[in-house]
Amino acid sequence: MHVESQSNDQPVLEFWFEFGSNYSYLSVMRIESLAQPAGVTVAWKPFLLGPIFRELGMHDSPFVLNPAKGRYVWRDMERQAKKYALEFRKPSQFPRIALLPMRVALLGADQSWISAFCKRVMLQNFVDDIDIKDIANVRRALTGLVHDPDAILAGAQGDDNKQRLRTQTGDALRRGLFGAPTFLVGDEMFWGDDRMEEAITFAAKSTPA
Repeated sequence: MHVESQSNDQPVLEFWFEFGSNYSYLSVMRIESLAQPAGVTVAWKPFLLGPIFRELGMHDSPFVLNPAKGRYVWRDMERQAKKYALEFRKPSQFPRIALLPMRVALLGADQSWISAFCKRVMLQNFVDDIDIKDIANVRRALTGLVHDPDAILAGAQGDDNKQRLRTQTGDALRRGLFGAPTFLVGDEMFWGDDRMEEAITFAAKSTPA
């Protein structure tokens, strides 16, 4: 069901994420279950890592450019997924192009279905090991969450929404983001899934704007 989320007076944690990001997978799967009991509202902020990396002089993920780091990261992902009781399979393609589901996530960022949609896309990438940019898979991730998946897909691919994603990625650059996941409470930045609990605690103690 397509329902607008309602504003409230809870403190807000901005959650900047990318579907191609393996550590974002860990955060997407856990953030709501941790933020809600803390009385913190999650503001979902999809953005594209590719332009961020290019701005930093990298043509690919640092986990690809540095083989030693890559070997470490995939073993670390196995450990972290086990710790959090999450399924995990190293994707056969990394990083996967995520442009279409990212556009859908931006369109639905303030909707009640955003968390469930993001979890489904992440499971497609890091458990099912399937192409997350394929329109059939994105439609499958939307099915049962919205009244008309095709209408959402059409809206996501509209010129206005495409520009919004470019603008949001530019905002990420201007605010100093260099990777995902990143959590912001105002201008206070926390980078990495291993800082998510700290970010939620910080947000819970802050005064809502």
